[in-house]
Amino acid sequence: MLAVKDISLSIGEGETFGFIGPNGAGKSTTIKILTGVLSATSGRAELFGCDVSKPEARRGLGYVPENPSVYDFLTPLEILKMGMHLHKTKVDDETRHCLEWLDRFALAHVANKTVRTFSKGMTQRVALAHALAIRPRLLILDEPLSGLDPVGRKDVVDILDEFRRGGGTLFFSSHVLHDVEAIADRFCLIHRGELLTIRSPKEILADQADRYVVRYRTNTPIEASKELRSGLYVVETDISGMADLISRVLAGGGIIQSVQPKASLEAVFFRTIASVQESGE
Repeated sequence: MLAVKDISLSIGEGETFGFIGPNGAGKSTTIKILTGVLSATSGRAELFGCDVSKPEARRGLGYVPENPSVYDFLTPLEILKMGMHLHKTKVDDETRHCLEWLDRFALAHVANKTVRTFSKGMTQRVALAHALAIRPRLLILDEPLSGLDPVGRKDVVDILDEFRRGGGTLFFSSHVLHDVEAIADRFCLIHRGELLTIRSPKEILADQADRYVVRYRTNTPIEASKELRSGLYVVETDISGMADLISRVLAGGGIIQSVQPKASLEAVFFRTIASVQESGE
């Protein structure tokens, strides 16, 4: 049985590319091939136009696996400095540079403590700081938000978005589809080792561009609404009926909570997976 087959991807410089799929779909295997951890039985993979089997392909590559393994007898500051030496990253003040990145990930206060005393979330942040401190041309992240609390996850999403806006190239897998939809220029859905679709968030919205979902709170729901929980309702409308619907909600003493397009990455994900399962492929 093949872990992945017939996957063909091309990621442009400065692009943020989301890699999604169910557990066991082949995401981590693909990433391990790209980073040289595994060798493909056939086909070709390149980074910066260089075959991934060559060490120079990984120069300027920041990589964080789903469960990062760092030298736990070292400190975060030592780990970041080691990464900079391996990638030959030159800065005016190496210690200051590393401490700035540790501070970005809320780790400056433990910069000189050994990693073996850290939680999973803290270790994840050390690995992310290490990947960014080398000033990478490309970031490859396998479930970068795994093990992070809500505050840590938001901080990391903001840092990755900043990296993207600064022209960096980002390839990442995630089960948090909302975050993929928020920062990815394109995304790929993989299932059972095969690539099912490559699309952009704009293409998702084009699927049902005229349909919206309105969530609101009230004691007197309007017709066609569905109750999500006590006092919270959801109703679907098109753009032409939006103003009338909102007026009726407000007239009944309701409070609008959100208005969102019906199409979403989550909807595409489940619809595509269901279609494959129904076809028996």
